[in-house]
Amino acid sequence: MAPFGASCVIAFALPHSPLAQPRSLIGGHVLSTLVGLLALAAFGVHAWSLALAVGAAITLMQLTRTLHPPAGADPLLVMLSGASWGFLLTPVLLGAALLVLVALLYHRATGTRYPNAWW
Repeated sequence: MAPFGASCVIAFALPHSPLAQPRSLIGGHVLSTLVGLLALAAFGVHAWSLALAVGAAITLMQLTRTLHPPAGADPLLVMLSGASWGFLLTPVLLGAALLVLVALLYHRATGTRYPNAWW
């Protein structure tokens, strides 16, 4: 999943950022993907529905304190690829959780404190 590349930059290079914490990384991707799936089911793929889904995902991430900028692309990915509901579990939830786990192991090995907070 392409947005995970940008998530890696944040998690590995900026581990102290609020955007890199597990709550934001996992929560942001899951919520944004859910918004994309709901928008796809409700409206189909149109320029306006793509914009609405991204705006709704950003708003939801802000309201839930799970802001993670790479996750802003998730609704576009979901809608343009016609992803199914299973996409929410794998690759999104499983991939985000594994990314956090690998970041945790990496930062422990390099002596960097990560995460600052789990949730």
